[in-house]
Amino acid sequence: SYSPLTIWFYRSGFARFSGHRFSMNKGGLGSLAVHLTNVAVQKTETGYDKDAGCKWDLRQLKVYMMSQHGSEDVHKLFYNIQMIVIRSLLAVQKVMMNDKHCFELYGYDVMIDQDLKPWLIEVNASPSLSADTQADHDLKVGLLEDMLDVIDMEKRNAPNQEQIGGFDLVYQGGPVKRERPVGVPTFLGCYNNRQRVRQRQAMAKRAREKAAPSPSPAKK
Repeated sequence: SYSPLTIWFYRSGFARFSGHRFSMNKGGLGSLAVHLTNVAVQKTETGYDKDAGCKWDLRQLKVYMMSQHGSEDVHKLFYNIQMIVIRSLLAVQKVMMNDKHCFELYGYDVMIDQDLKPWLIEVNASPSLSADTQADHDLKVGLLEDMLDVIDMEKRNAPNQEQIGGFDLVYQGGPVKRERPVGVPTFLGCYNNRQRVRQRQAMAKRAREKAAPSPSPAKK
């Protein structure tokens, strides 16, 4: 929502890779597969694994990078990616439709350089929700399911929730300060406990309905 600006940030995602080692040698500049990680390009190359799809789960990437660079630098990297999202939306807030009844689902393409600095490549207003692997399918179906819970057209959510499914509230008219301290600056790339959260929220909903007073019988 842009009125007020409210940002829910999904914990999961994926990292795309090329099946070829990157090089700036002149001989390799003409190879699309070296420089583009798009599935449409990579799947035409010899050795392409259609089951893996040249992708890693974002948590898998985060754990690997911690083993190579240490947790402090990697936590800072993922926090900087979160700040890219927040600042890019703040930059366009005044020119976007300001309607409390509207929402947008964005997909961010970010490149990480050798110094662990994230670079924004593009923002997709209509991100692809097609899937070319089972892991891709599971991630996107879960994301859509959680997105509908955030929208909450049935008005089932309790007020002041900081997490709904795999989404974390990171901005609501200002940065969100959590009531309970956490050990990481961002949940991006952390374990996505969406199923446990959904079960807990469903139990809380049933408890609220059970505690609600029964309607008085209509008088004749």
